[in-house]
Amino acid sequence: MTLIGMLHHRKDPRTVIKTYAFAAVAKAEGANFFYFSPGTVNLNNRSIKGKVYENGSWVDKTMPFPDVIYNAGNPIKLAKSQRVIDKLKETIPFTTNSIGNKWSVNERLKKGKEFAHYLVPSEKIVKNTESFFNYVSAFEHVVFKPFDGRKGKGILFISKKNGGFHVTKDSNSGYYSNIQLNELIKERLSTGTFIMQPYIQSVTKSGQAYDFRLHVQKNGEGKWVITSIYPRIAPEGSKISNINNGGYTNYLDPFLQQEFKDDAMNMKRKLEHFSLSLAEHLDELQMILYAEVIDEIGIDIGLDANQKIWIYEVNWLPGCPPTFYLEMDVVINSIRYAMYLAKNTKAIKAQIKELRERKNDKKKERPHYSNNGQRR
Repeated sequence: MTLIGMLHHRKDPRTVIKTYAFAAVAKAEGANFFYFSPGTVNLNNRSIKGKVYENGSWVDKTMPFPDVIYNAGNPIKLAKSQRVIDKLKETIPFTTNSIGNKWSVNERLKKGKEFAHYLVPSEKIVKNTESFFNYVSAFEHVVFKPFDGRKGKGILFISKKNGGFHVTKDSNSGYYSNIQLNELIKERLSTGTFIMQPYIQSVTKSGQAYDFRLHVQKNGEGKWVITSIYPRIAPEGSKISNINNGGYTNYLDPFLQQEFKDDAMNMKRKLEHFSLSLAEHLDELQMILYAEVIDEIGIDIGLDANQKIWIYEVNWLPGCPPTFYLEMDVVINSIRYAMYLAKNTKAIKAQIKELRERKNDKKKERPHYSNNGQRR
């Protein structure tokens, strides 16, 4: 019977709502399950003071090292216990490996090339107000946002207008002179790092901004499956579709029917194919670069007027879809994949080794050229 340990930075599982669902699904799937935090790990005798859900409450129990660890905590907070986590990783497979922040994911996709043309072009880090205004002059309609922003917070949409600038913050819009916008950007830059990119307009027929969330996971066979695809629509007057900023969701089929009519089914297939293909590509890059696999991602995309897909962001901790009663679907895939990982670790490591060796062999086969262009 597979023993699954859920690792979290919080000591009390009652403060982590999804633990109940994980415990219930693990039991239904025939696995043993316990919850723990890094401070309860005893590396010397390979035991963990964990918590097991029994008869409606969490009970303290000393557990052996699990067969697999479901990595559920905040990576920044877990980093304080990195030594313990690294020791566990030496002998126990982990689910949910980090693919980095938005910037590093974009850089990875650029180098991977296959999906580079889906990235919003000319994204850059803003170093000062001079580079900001040069960028606005080049693209006219731009997005200015925090480097590590979350939930749509702190985003500005800026357009050139009548010798000045039209600026949208959340649902509020206003006209700024050059001097006023200079002060606003200077103030923002003093609080952290910001990036800029051209604004790819993805709007419904009624003029509301929207995007799609593509949520994909690995299942109990280690294969990528679609958990959910759904549109997120911004409230009227806003350009931000994030749920935390007043945006709302809709079911995919009626939304596609409304927006794309006879082309709705083709658009659905396009979104499904894209989500699975990108997940497989990122998984392969993770294996080549870090000898790890990934198991779940959330992809945020937009469609321009020509129905071209643009990648806004890729999250490796996407959370549960906010509606559609899909929490159990997410948990079932997670538990089944954890059980698959526990039983197939050797095969997965062999796959990673073969992939990396094949990649290195291709590099060796490439011709090398001297400075004068002669092949060596």
